[in-house]
Amino acid sequence: MLLSDGNRSGAMFTLLGFSDYPTLQVPLFLIFMGIYTVTVVGNMGMIVISKINPKLHTPMYFFLSHLSFVDFCYSSIIAPKMLVNLIASDRSISFSGCIVQYFFFCTFVVTEAFLLAVMAYDRFVAICNPLLYTVAMSQKPCAMLVVGSYSWGLVCSLTLTCSALQLSFHDFNIIDHFFCEFSSLLSLSCSDTYISQLLLFIFATFNAAGTLLIILLSYLLIVVTILKMRSASGQRKAFSTCASHLTAISIFHGTILFLYSVPSSKNSRHTVRVGSVFYSVIPMLNPLIYSLRNKDVKDTVRKLMDIKFFPY
Repeated sequence: MLLSDGNRSGAMFTLLGFSDYPTLQVPLFLIFMGIYTVTVVGNMGMIVISKINPKLHTPMYFFLSHLSFVDFCYSSIIAPKMLVNLIASDRSISFSGCIVQYFFFCTFVVTEAFLLAVMAYDRFVAICNPLLYTVAMSQKPCAMLVVGSYSWGLVCSLTLTCSALQLSFHDFNIIDHFFCEFSSLLSLSCSDTYISQLLLFIFATFNAAGTLLIILLSYLLIVVTILKMRSASGQRKAFSTCASHLTAISIFHGTILFLYSVPSSKNSRHTVRVGSVFYSVIPMLNPLIYSLRNKDVKDTVRKLMDIKFFPY
């Protein structure tokens, strides 16, 4: 039965997730619950630490606190429903629930991509133009860069979500994934998806190419500047300040490139699903990547632990 515009909201979707591995449901639930718990604690902890330690009141940690917030948000969009589906027999989700899940997921993922590009620009200014850093990365420009990242994420998400709202679906649909991915919705639609596919291609290409261009150009200039330094210790310090960010970028964009380079076929769906699981782990890794290499963060964590467990 094809749903018309008036009753499209009555469409139901079933998220298959990992239902084809029944013996792994409980182990996967425990693993993903652990990952999600570490993600929430790590990212919320990074935000708190950035606020309470005056030494971390810098542009880099201002951006990092927003990156942690975005990581917390988009993992919270996917993880709870995925965890429920691992232990529940009913894996259904309504059309409105599917659309809301995709809307927020798209918003925060696009925002994260641009925040990582903004952080690359921040490192470029700090290393290549240190005398202008306090002016170029003052409070107002930093706030504008963050607001711009959120705004563009919202624009992309609203545009794609509105295009999805124009599609028609059967009353029951099966999504071979653990969340409502846009391409999965397009493959299930009974109406013409040309416009939606075109919009997805344009936004995905622009966002990926645009952010990667900013990142690569920033780090190309950073490398040139570092190689011109005469002090070996200065070179090591400059490379050290970029190491955490480069690691986060490599994991984020590397996973995305892997997911979208897999050829479209029935067998490749399992590969994409496994890759998407790793993509959902990224929010857990970012706080660890940035905290392990920063002495001020580690010192703040130790002080908080001392206050909690030895208050007197």
